[in-house]
Amino acid sequence: MTAVDTAVEGEARTRDGVVLSYTHTPAPAGAPRVALVHSLALDRSLWSRVTPLLAGRAELLVYDCRGHGRSGRPEGPYTTAQFADDLADLLDHVGWRDTFVAGCSMGGCVAQDFAARHHGRTRGALFVDTTAWYGPTAPDDWAGRAAKAREEGLASLIPFQLTRWFGDAFRAAEPALMDHLKDVFTANTPAAYEATCTMLGAADLRGTAPRIPHPAAVLVGEDDSATPPAMAAELAALIGDGPAVVVPGTRHLTPLENPGVVADALIRIVEAAGPGAGSPTGAGEAS
Repeated sequence: MTAVDTAVEGEARTRDGVVLSYTHTPAPAGAPRVALVHSLALDRSLWSRVTPLLAGRAELLVYDCRGHGRSGRPEGPYTTAQFADDLADLLDHVGWRDTFVAGCSMGGCVAQDFAARHHGRTRGALFVDTTAWYGPTAPDDWAGRAAKAREEGLASLIPFQLTRWFGDAFRAAEPALMDHLKDVFTANTPAAYEATCTMLGAADLRGTAPRIPHPAAVLVGEDDSATPPAMAAELAALIGDGPAVVVPGTRHLTPLENPGVVADALIRIVEAAGPGAGSPTGAGEAS
């Protein structure tokens, strides 16, 4: 039986009563622990091509953020701090004192806030296709996207999303994946989607980025127009643990389009953290 075969699905409840749906994949004793946070309006399946590459090498925790997937969908407002505390509550539930954390896009914002707010529980961090701040027009930009979903339905955003997420050749080569992502995206509720868009429009993590513990790394797709390489470079400079790594021929969802690069980056972070990177079971206090 492989580590993937022993994956267990479960539910945890946050401090304010929201149910989070998760998948926990064990690994041999002493293996590092890695929590993975998905992007806006998708779910934990964003990591479905990364987790097999880490099977047996890391204990894995993937989950659906509040307002997404099979987790609870409470009314907003939402904040990245709230999402970060959700992850801390989930760690308590599964008995992890600390973790390596990786997030993509929205998940990268959540991972940044987690690593800064709960730096004592963060062994290392990877931020993929994300930013500390979407810029001065972000509130209006995100409000416009939420309004379109509310007025025309989430399906109206699919053409925009697919071309933003992936290059033409990848989309053409992966019709089953495109269908899956369409289904996940359109299964969201407009209210939760709008609350999350508002959260991202308001997010400004520049002030706390220097608190993120090392080792940390930033990856970005070369052709990412949502959080382009310039934004990744700014985030990496704020963190101060080396320049952003640009992934050639990739757009905005590198964990699906180029999962090997993501898995390799996580392994390098674990190795850089050194001995003791896998902490013993037991809930810990946030720092």
